[in-house]
Amino acid sequence: MKLSIIRSACGSLRIHPARPGSRVSGLSRRCQPVGPANDRLILRAASAASSGGTNPKVSVNLGKQSRKDDGFECDSSLSEVVQSTKEAMLALQRRHSTVKPLLAILQAGEDDSLLEISKKIAGRIGLNVTQICLTKECTEDEIVEEVLKLNDDPRVHGVHLRLPPASLTSRVLNALKPEKDVDGISDLNMGRLVRGDLSKGFVPPRASAVMDLLEKHDTPLEGKTVLLIGGEGPFGVALQCLMERSGLVALKNQWSSKSLQSQVMQADAVVLLGAKNMDFPHTWVRPGAAVICCEPTLETDDHAIEISSKSGLEYLTAAYRTQNVVRSCSRWLQAQQYQPWHLQCLKLQPLTPVPSDIEISRAQTPKPVDQLAEEIGLLPEELEAYGRSKAKVRLSLLDRLHKQPDGKYVLVAGITPTPLGEGKSTVTIGLVQALSAHLKLNSFACLRQPSQGPTFGVKGGAAGGGYAQVIPMEEFNLHLTGDIHAITAANNLVAAAIDARMLHEATQSDKALFNRLVPSVNGVRRFSPIQISRLHRLGINKIDPASLTPQDVSTFVRLDLDPSKITWQRVVDTNDRFLRKITVGQASTEKGQMRETGFDIAVASEIMAILALADSLEDMRTRLARMVVGTSRSGQPVTAEDLGVSGALVVLMKDAIKPTLMQTLEGTPVFVHAGPFANIAHGNSSVLADKLALKLVGRDGFVVTEAGFGADIGMEKFFNIKCRTSGLRPDVVVLVATVRALKMHGGGSNVSAGAPLPREYIDENLSLVAGGCQSNLRKQIQIAHLFGVPVVVALNVFKTDTQAEIELVCQMAKESGASDAVPCHHWAQGGRGSLDLARAVNEAASRPSNFQFLYNIEMPIVEKIRTIATKVYGADDIELSPEAVAKIDYYNQQGYGSLPICMAKTHLSLSHMPDKKGVPTGFVLPIRDVRASIGAGFIYPLVGTMSTMPGLPTRPCFYDIDLDPVTEEITGLF
Repeated sequence: MKLSIIRSACGSLRIHPARPGSRVSGLSRRCQPVGPANDRLILRAASAASSGGTNPKVSVNLGKQSRKDDGFECDSSLSEVVQSTKEAMLALQRRHSTVKPLLAILQAGEDDSLLEISKKIAGRIGLNVTQICLTKECTEDEIVEEVLKLNDDPRVHGVHLRLPPASLTSRVLNALKPEKDVDGISDLNMGRLVRGDLSKGFVPPRASAVMDLLEKHDTPLEGKTVLLIGGEGPFGVALQCLMERSGLVALKNQWSSKSLQSQVMQADAVVLLGAKNMDFPHTWVRPGAAVICCEPTLETDDHAIEISSKSGLEYLTAAYRTQNVVRSCSRWLQAQQYQPWHLQCLKLQPLTPVPSDIEISRAQTPKPVDQLAEEIGLLPEELEAYGRSKAKVRLSLLDRLHKQPDGKYVLVAGITPTPLGEGKSTVTIGLVQALSAHLKLNSFACLRQPSQGPTFGVKGGAAGGGYAQVIPMEEFNLHLTGDIHAITAANNLVAAAIDARMLHEATQSDKALFNRLVPSVNGVRRFSPIQISRLHRLGINKIDPASLTPQDVSTFVRLDLDPSKITWQRVVDTNDRFLRKITVGQASTEKGQMRETGFDIAVASEIMAILALADSLEDMRTRLARMVVGTSRSGQPVTAEDLGVSGALVVLMKDAIKPTLMQTLEGTPVFVHAGPFANIAHGNSSVLADKLALKLVGRDGFVVTEAGFGADIGMEKFFNIKCRTSGLRPDVVVLVATVRALKMHGGGSNVSAGAPLPREYIDENLSLVAGGCQSNLRKQIQIAHLFGVPVVVALNVFKTDTQAEIELVCQMAKESGASDAVPCHHWAQGGRGSLDLARAVNEAASRPSNFQFLYNIEMPIVEKIRTIATKVYGADDIELSPEAVAKIDYYNQQGYGSLPICMAKTHLSLSHMPDKKGVPTGFVLPIRDVRASIGAGFIYPLVGTMSTMPGLPTRPCFYDIDLDPVTEEITGLF
C-alpha cells in the first residue's frame, strides 16, 4: 500500500492510504500562520589562510552584524528580505484583508527540514505553508496529477517542487502554472529570466540568495570572477544569467576538469553546484575569496552545514521563496481586477459585388478564442474552449467583477417585420463592429442561438449577413456548444418522468409505490433530499419513512395527474408538422395508459425560456423545480420538483447556462446564448450573457442585444419581462427599418420569401415609403417612448433603395420622435458602414434615460393584458373566452397573479390579424386561452392560433445544404 501525506504549517499530519496510482486529494485544510521566525542570518566563516588541517572543508565569511535567535542563525541579508516581504504582505492585506498567501511544498519522502525552515520564515511574514508528501518512489504521473490539483486550487499562490533532480522532468516542470512557479524553474519562467522580462516570472530563490551573499562580500562585484563548479539545469543557468547581468565574469567548470585548480585559484568567488561529498584543498582558494555550496538535498545533512553554512543559505532561500509567493498572490489579485481591453481587430476587405455570406465567413480567419478572451480581460480559468473558435465563459466572472460598473445597454428592435426580414441581427453586428473596430469603444454583441428548425427549414443562416456576421457562421448556425441539445434532453426527461409516474401509480398500490420510491438499502430506508422537500410542501414534517401514516404515504406517493390536463410536451429541434399531435402509450407494455400529446420545437420549451431568464445556477435550479407540468385530479398544480426530476434537470443544464463566446468578422466579441421563441416566450438572448458582457465592456463600453420580431413583441417583452427579472435598464433603443418593409406597411402588395419582388419594391415610390413611416414606424417609436427610452432609427439600406427614399425615412423618423435616424451600409461595408449609427447611439446613450415599466406587476392579470393590448397594439379592448376566464381565475387561486404577461400573438401585424399592416385600428383583441410558464415566471395569453411546431415548406433550405467530403466544407447555409 502506498501512502500519501499532507502536512500543514500547523504541524498536523494526515496519512491517506492510497491504491496504486492514486494521489492525495488536495490540501488537507487552509493552514494558519505559524509562530514568529528569526530575521537575521550569519554564515559560519573561515578564510583559506586561517583554516587548519591538511584538507579542511571550505566555508565562507559573509556575515557582518549577527546574532543567534530561536534556534537558527541569521544576518542582515535575511532581515532585509523578511522585512521587505512583510511590508509587501501588510500592503496586500490592507487592500484584501481576507486573502492569505499560501505556499505548497510538494516533495518525495517525509523529511520535514524544509517545512520547519519555511514555517519560521512564513510565521514572521504572516503567510501559510502546507506540505504534500508523496512516496519516494512516486511516478511522474503521480507528481503531475498533484501539480495539476495545486494549479486549480485558488488558495495556493506558490508551489515548491522539492523533488530529486531525476523527477524534475520537462513534463513535470511545465505542468506547473508559471504564475505559481515561485522557484522560477519552468521553461517559460527560465526564458523570461534569460530575456530579462520578470514582470510575470520569478527569479529562482536560491539564485537570489547566492547573489545576495555575494553582494554582501567585502569587495564590489563588478568585474569580479565567479567560478561555478558542477551542476547543470535551471538553477545553474539562472545563476549564471544573474551574475552576468550584475557585471560579474561567470565561468563554469566540472569537478573532473584538469583546469579546476587553476580556475579556483584565480576566482574571486567559488559557487559549488551539485557539490555533495565533493571538496578541494583550502590552499586552492585565494585569500578573501568566498566559497558557497548550493547543493539542494532532500535530507538534513550536518556535514553539508559544516561545509558551506548550508543552514544559513536555506533560510535565505526560503525567505526569497516566500517573497515570490507574496508577489505571486499580489499578481493574482491584480489579475482578478477589471482589465482594460487590448482588442486586436481583424481587417476587412469588402468586395463588390458582395459574395455569399458563407464565402465571406470563410474568407476571414477568426482569432483563436483564447486570444480573444485575453484581449477582453477574461482569465484562462474562466474559459472552457470548444475547439479553436468558440468557448463557454464561466459564471465566476460575475463574482470577480461584481464591483465593476456596467457599461451602456442598447436594445436592437424593429418595425413590424415582413416575410423577408429586416436585418436586426445584421444591424446588431454592424453596430458593434463600428463601435469597437472603428470608434475604439469596447462593445459586445449578445445574440440568440438559432434553432436548427428554421436553419434547415425556411430561414437559412442567422449569424447576420454580408460583412456584418458572427464567424465561423457554420458553427454558429448548427450545434454550437450543444445548448439546444441539452434543453431537448432535459425537456424530454420530464416528459418521460410524467408518463412513467402515471403508469406506476395506475398499476401499483400505495405500499408498493412507497417501497419502490423509498427503497431499503442495507436494511435502511431514507428519503432523498428532493423527497423531503416534497414532504414539507405537503405539510408532512417527518424525515423517518417509518413514521408516515397510511394517509401520509398515499399523499406522498400519488401525484394523481389528470391525463387531460398535462401541459408538458416533448420537443425536437426540427420542423416536423406531423408531431404536432401524437398518441402515446399504444404498446401492450404500457397497460392501457394511452393519451394524446404532441411535440414542440426545442426552442419553444419552457426550459429554453428559463435558460434565458436565469441569473445563476441556483436561480435556474429553483425555476426548473417550480415548472408546472400538469394538474392533479383535485386541481392542484404538479411540478418538476414533485416528479423528483429537478435535480437531474440542472445537471443536464449545468454547461448550457454558460454563454458561448464567439467573434464578428472584424474580431470583436459576441456572446451567443439561449433562443426562446418571441411568439410564445420573451424572444431575447440570456440575462447572463448581458450581465457578463456589461461587466467586461467597462463603464464607457456598450452591450448591444437584440429582441425578436417587432417592437410590439420582442421589445415590449424585453422591457416588461427581461428587464424586470434582471434589474437591468436600457439606455438606447435602436429601431431597425427597411424601405421595402415600410412600403408594405404603406400599402404595398404582399411579398413572400423566395418569390420575385413586385415592381413597387424595386422602383422608387415615395408615397408608399411615407405611408409606412406615418403608420408603422411612427407607432413603433411611440411604443419605445412608452418606456422612457430614447430611440435611434437604423435604416438598413438595400441596393434597390434610392437616395430620396433614404432621406425621406430619416426625416420622417426624426419628426416622429426619434433622437436620430441614419442609413446603415454594414452589409456591404462592415463596421465602417455603420459608423454614423455608432455615433448616434453613443450620443443618445449619453443622455439621461427615464426608463419605466408599462404596468405595475401587482395589477390584475386581466388589466395587465388590457394595458398591453390598448397601449402597445392599439386595440380598443380585449375579449376573453370562457376558457381564458377560467384559467385566469385558477392562476389567481394558485398565487400566480403577480407574474408579468408574455403575449403570444402573430409577429406580422400590430393586431392579431397577420394581413393587417401599418397601424390597424378599431379592433378588439381576442384572448382565446391563457397559459402559464411558472418556472420561467410569466403568464402567456394566446391571441389567435399559435403554432409551437413549425412545418417544412415545399422546398426547404436543406435542398441547398451539403458537405464537401474532401475539404469538409459546408455549402448552402446562406
